[in-house]
Amino acid sequence: MAGTVFEDARAQALDDLADVVGRVKACTALGVSRATYYRHHRKSPPPARPPRRERRRHPRALVPAEEARVLEVLRSEEFVDMAPGEIYAVLLDRGIYLCSESTMYRILRRHSEVRERRRQATHPPRKKPELVAEAPNRVWSWDITKLKGPVKGSYYCLYTIIDVYSRYTAGWMLATSENKELAEQFLSSTIAKYEVEHGQLTMHSDRGSPMVAENVAQMMSNLGVTKSHSRPKTSNDNPYSESQYKTLKYRHDFPDRFGCIEDAKTWCERFFDWYNLEHRHSGIAMHTPFDVHFGLAGQLREMRADILASVYEKHPERFVRKAPEPPKLPAAAWINKPDEHRPDDQTIPTQR
Repeated sequence: MAGTVFEDARAQALDDLADVVGRVKACTALGVSRATYYRHHRKSPPPARPPRRERRRHPRALVPAEEARVLEVLRSEEFVDMAPGEIYAVLLDRGIYLCSESTMYRILRRHSEVRERRRQATHPPRKKPELVAEAPNRVWSWDITKLKGPVKGSYYCLYTIIDVYSRYTAGWMLATSENKELAEQFLSSTIAKYEVEHGQLTMHSDRGSPMVAENVAQMMSNLGVTKSHSRPKTSNDNPYSESQYKTLKYRHDFPDRFGCIEDAKTWCERFFDWYNLEHRHSGIAMHTPFDVHFGLAGQLREMRADILASVYEKHPERFVRKAPEPPKLPAAAWINKPDEHRPDDQTIPTQR
């Protein structure tokens, strides 16, 4: 005990002398090493910090009960596999407004339930086809993808046609092989189904063997359909079909393998019904492809606008810059939109 008192007294004397002559001279005068001096001060407890003031909630922010309700809806079985933009559009179509799309993202981010998209490959600039569609049945994109069969090495070939403007799947076919005769039959029957006028339609595809086959080119010429192809090894020139296949293969119930071709057809029927009739597509102002293709999107947008206007009247303080309004349907859809439209041999015009 006496030693402790002596050490405390010496430490106090050292501190008092250091204030007058400095730490180095004080340690030399009292015969204490500087390491001892610093060790003594490290043992001293740091000064207590003042209590942190609780951050005040912003007056326009949702109250905790409203945030809990939004999170409950986002995690529900119906919406758990949807992006916030789609959820926002579906709720508006039902006359429900919980919060903005950005607020949904903020709430999900706060609970670590948002992930970034994967990096996508880029390609060097080359000469490229430039196509524009300003209405349905002006530009179609078609492609073929493979679905795994029951055993390793077995595949089923899925032929699809998507309307570039409306994202509507105009036709699809599942077959056991990929060849030019099936491609010709599939394309001609789909074109006849929609009664496309002579010279109205442009058909775009990559450069697979059925796409560049002579019989397919002759059939399109006889029907008055303009043919367009992607650049070699450039999938970005056929983005609409590639994007649809990504949506198909990243669907939550897409199996690793299909047991038989009937199993694959049943699954594809469900997928394309969902894609055309229920899927809210970000490229067409969160409408369904069916609504855009058959001219129902304008009426739905007016209904969404009425709902948002009523919400703005009740809570104008929650919208800082301007009154909310639903996104507008793009006037045109492009494949490789140029910076400035220029007529040249790489641009394929479409009939309006």
